[in-house]
Amino acid sequence: MRIYPLFDTNIFYLCRVMPGHDDPCQCKNMNGISNNEIKYLRSLSQKKFRDEYGVFVVEGEKMVAEALKSGFEVEKVWSESEIGSDAMARISSLASPSPVLAVVKKPGNVRLEDENGVAGVLGPHGLFLALDTIRDPGNLGTIIRIADWFGLDGIFAAPDTVELFNPKVVQATMGAIFRVRFHYCDLHLLADAVGSAGGKLFGTFLDGQNIYERPLSTGMESPTVIVIGNESNGISPQLGARITERLFIPSYPAGVTTSESLNAAVATAITVAEFRRRML
Repeated sequence: MRIYPLFDTNIFYLCRVMPGHDDPCQCKNMNGISNNEIKYLRSLSQKKFRDEYGVFVVEGEKMVAEALKSGFEVEKVWSESEIGSDAMARISSLASPSPVLAVVKKPGNVRLEDENGVAGVLGPHGLFLALDTIRDPGNLGTIIRIADWFGLDGIFAAPDTVELFNPKVVQATMGAIFRVRFHYCDLHLLADAVGSAGGKLFGTFLDGQNIYERPLSTGMESPTVIVIGNESNGISPQLGARITERLFIPSYPAGVTTSESLNAAVATAITVAEFRRRML
């Protein structure tokens, strides 16, 4: 058993040399991608391997282009023109494989462990989101995309929110993952930091006050955080007790029975749009 570097990273793989062969080239398939590379790329569909190697996968021409022009470090790019459609289908996690795929290093400051770290990201002003245990990858990706569209200053997420680098999350962001600041933290530490900075926490509740009739702080003078609750349970009672302003998104027409709730990403878009409208 010998160890060979398969591409220009700090990751190495065990490559078994067959009897009578003294180099690793026999591990390469005819398309120029090794079997160990394929196994490695396929393993990154699992969180434990993304955590172990400190990387995640990006697929699609637009997404890879966004990664390459971002501040993220791209380890390597594979393209269908170089390795063939069969190999691309083997390494892709998409139902319809894209023509290009990249492995990107995770940023090192995603998790904030104390109030000082949270306060440092929060700063003296700005408009932020806080996600109280969002579990659906599509919702998280869409929320990140919404934050990017409306130019929010960052997103804080409870530790048990779905993983940021889940392939479905990454794909749903449509490149916004490379532009939006995102941090996991204890949301009670966030509430403490917001209070210390003289800011406000807003959240949507069924018993809240009409968002279109309430004054809203826009984050221009102090930090404003909009809390988005879990898809099934909403904002937890413990965090709900820390909310400064309880808001409600009314359905129309008033008094007529409609859907009992909104999708988390839809509620986020409506709420953030109203906060931004107040800045016009």
